[in-house]
Amino acid sequence: MLFDLISALEVAICATIVAAVLTYSLSKRVEGRIRAAIILAAWFAIVVILGATQALDPEHIGAPGLGAAAALPIVALSIAFLAVRSTREAMLATPLAALVAVNALRVVLGASFVLLYLNGRLSAPLAPAAGWGDIFVGVTAGPLAFIIHRYGARANALALVWNAIGFVDLIVAAGLGVASSPGPLQVFVAPPGSAIMIALPWIIITCFLVPSYQALHIAIFYRLSERARAGRFWAGAANAIIAASG
Repeated sequence: MLFDLISALEVAICATIVAAVLTYSLSKRVEGRIRAAIILAAWFAIVVILGATQALDPEHIGAPGLGAAAALPIVALSIAFLAVRSTREAMLATPLAALVAVNALRVVLGASFVLLYLNGRLSAPLAPAAGWGDIFVGVTAGPLAFIIHRYGARANALALVWNAIGFVDLIVAAGLGVASSPGPLQVFVAPPGSAIMIALPWIIITCFLVPSYQALHIAIFYRLSERARAGRFWAGAANAIIAASG
């Protein structure tokens, strides 16, 4: 089907760009970025194999495997960003605007969800909620990245609101996906369900792009908290100097 072929190309391009941003933000050294690229490529390959073999089908690994495939990368990337000093330094050195701007690709992903719904291949409420949520986050990512680049810390409040919306959007999409999939947690039983999301090329969204974006949102939260902490420090220092000079 032409739509699936075009979508596979779009998803692959999105995954490549997101992986490039992750690679850059995971290390400040060339050797480290090469290692990060190899690890991300291996992760991508595993996701493709899971989709090609239908290993996450309810008749095989099922919901537990899907949960692990989506959650473990988020945990691993978050630990790398927040707990590993060298990686945290690389993430802090990456322009915040770049971490935000890469979310513009979610317009493509959101449009895919909406089109799948209109073609009767993905059911509500997952498709409309995830689709329009991603479209909103993606459309606003570019302008916000420009504002962050132009105004710096003065855009923190706006960035925090946007990041919270993007973070919650992914949580809602994951929850609705589980609630629409065959298994003990299924709530929405109307066809066609969300089984398509564990098949190629859509599993790349479920198990690679969504975890990547969620980890980036966590990194952005950390960056904003660091900015706020630095702002309070310098404000306190300035007040102390003024008080001492007075």
